[in-house]
Amino acid sequence: MASKVDTDKSRLDEAARAGWLYYVAGNTQDEIARKLGVSRQSAQRLVSLAVSERLIKVRLDHPIANCMELGARLKDRFGLRSCEVVPSDPDSAGSNIGIALAGAAEMERHLKSNHPKIIAIGTGRSLRACIDQLPQMDCPQHQIVSLLGNMTPDGSGSAYNVIINMADRVNARHYPMPLPVFATSAEEREVLQNQKPVHNILLLARQADLTFVGIGNFDDNAPILIDGFLSRDEMRVLRKAGAVGEITSWVFNRHGSIIEGPINDRVASAPLLPDRPNLVVGIAAGPQKVAAIRGAIIGKLINALITDEMTAEQLLED
Repeated sequence: MASKVDTDKSRLDEAARAGWLYYVAGNTQDEIARKLGVSRQSAQRLVSLAVSERLIKVRLDHPIANCMELGARLKDRFGLRSCEVVPSDPDSAGSNIGIALAGAAEMERHLKSNHPKIIAIGTGRSLRACIDQLPQMDCPQHQIVSLLGNMTPDGSGSAYNVIINMADRVNARHYPMPLPVFATSAEEREVLQNQKPVHNILLLARQADLTFVGIGNFDDNAPILIDGFLSRDEMRVLRKAGAVGEITSWVFNRHGSIIEGPINDRVASAPLLPDRPNLVVGIAAGPQKVAAIRGAIIGKLINALITDEMTAEQLLED
C-alpha cells in the first residue's frame, strides 16, 4: 500500500505535468485530460495545484520539467508519436526503476481499456522490470502475444521472456511463441514457422494494436551475447557489417536497417517491420544503448520511446 508521502509526490508529479502542458506547451484542458488519461475536471484541478504549490513561476520549478522538454524535443526531432523521459539518478546510473515505472504506467493505461486489444510483447531486462511494476489487474478482454521464442540454445526457458509473467499479473489470454530464439538454419526456421500454432501466433502479432519492445545494445556486454544466443565470432561478423543494436533478436545498423546475412536469416521472431501504423513503444536507457535507440528511431522500428534524462540528452546530440 502506497504511503501518504508517495501519494503526495505522485500527485505533485501529475500536477507538474499538467502545469507544463498548460503553461509551456500551450495545451487546452481538454487536451491535457486526454494526454494524462483523466477527466477535464481533474486536469483543471491539477493545473490549479501546480499553481498553488508554487510549481509554476517564470518556469516550471520541478525536476520533471526538463524531462518533459527533452521528451518534446525528441518527439519533434525524430517524428515520434510519443516520448516519455524520466529523471536520471546520477548515483545509480544503471538503475532502470524510473523507466520501469513509466513503462508500467503506459501498459496499465492501455490495459484499462474495455475495448479488446492485442498487445505484442518483446523481451529483455527493461520489459521484465516494467512487468514487475504492474498492479494486479483483471483484463480477460485483451490478448497478449509474444514476438519471439522462449527457448535458449540449450532448450531451457529464457529468464527475460516476460509474456507469462505479464499474463499472470493482468489475467489476460496469452500466446507464447513455442520456438527457439534462433533456428539452426533458414530452412529450419521456415519449417518451424509454418506449424499451424506458430503461424496463428505470427498472424496475431501482425494484427497487434500496440507493441512494447526492449532495445538491446551490441557491444561486448550485449545481452544477446551474454545470454548465449550469439557467439563472439558471430558478434564480430555482425559488428563488421555495421550492427549497433537488436530488437527481438533482429540485428540492425545505425540506419535501422536489418542486416542481411545468415545470422538474421535464422531469427525465428515475428518480422521486425519499419513504419508500423500502430503504436510501437521502445523501452530502453543507458549510454551503451544510445546508438541502438537512435538506429531504431531513424529506421522507424519504433514510433514511441520511454527512456531517461541522460539518454535523451545524448540522443539529441549531433
